[in-house]
Amino acid sequence: MNLPLIGAVLAPLRGEEAIHMDAPPEQVWSLVTDVTRIGEFSPETFEARWTRGSTGPEVGAHFKGHVKRNGVGPTYWSLCRVTRCVPNQAFEFAVGSDGVTVTNWGYRLEPDGSGTRVTEYYRIEPHLVMRAYWAVLGSLRSRTNRKGMRTTLERMKAVVEA
Repeated sequence: MNLPLIGAVLAPLRGEEAIHMDAPPEQVWSLVTDVTRIGEFSPETFEARWTRGSTGPEVGAHFKGHVKRNGVGPTYWSLCRVTRCVPNQAFEFAVGSDGVTVTNWGYRLEPDGSGTRVTEYYRIEPHLVMRAYWAVLGSLRSRTNRKGMRTTLERMKAVVEA
């Protein structure tokens, strides 16, 4: 039995990045929950729009993001559903289809002195296929996700602090 491989397959399928923004949680909240602005910030998702009659952030709201994987391709639409929405504290959404969630993405906001500590995170669902993918390409994808989250947060910070 190869225990290091088992450890890699069972390793957490998640990551996060955090940054301090010199703005109150209410101001940051309006930015992170306006999915129509993600194209300004994300190196992979270049546009998004509310769908299925949704017009803003609330649990159950749907939107789709237009993604250019790794910033170069392939290009596709990701279906998303808001799964957690606590004003000025937490915004999370599931990515996948109506029946299968592949990844969860979110933001946590915490008061931090005169500003806000903003954490962007992802959590991949531990389906067998995703565990196999993560065992093979997880370290590369994790690095890409962390770099992308850092870029997204830094771009948001520049806007919210302007």
